[in-house]
Amino acid sequence: MRLQVIDACATVPRNDAGTWITDDMILAYKALHQRGHAHSVEIWDDENLVGGLYGVAVGKVFCGESMFHTVTNTSKLAMLHLVNLVNSDGALFIDCQMQNAHLASLGCCEVTREQFLSLLSKQNQRQFSHALWQARFLEATI
Repeated sequence: MRLQVIDACATVPRNDAGTWITDDMILAYKALHQRGHAHSVEIWDDENLVGGLYGVAVGKVFCGESMFHTVTNTSKLAMLHLVNLVNSDGALFIDCQMQNAHLASLGCCEVTREQFLSLLSKQNQRQFSHALWQARFLEATI
């Protein structure tokens, strides 16, 4: 996870007066990354970071924390890549934490607390492959 992703997410305008991504949170996510738990999916246009997301992997669940874009649809591209990545390793779901119109447009759906806890207990007994989180570059031409 690059700190540029979390820094960019911290600057996204919110409906309230600020962001929950404080300096302390950034330091905590950096520590989680160093321990192999926090990860990012980044979309670059040459040398410019134009979209991405970050979160924490716990068991075989990716808990998405925040996403951003400076170029239209690049956060969606990051989410698509994340879905394909975790599905390739047998994950059953991504925890988006809360549904909103943007996430719903990407296929996010709400489940009951009981369904979530059942899925979570099954997936917490499994682990993502370490290789899944190794940096890789995909090239796209438009």
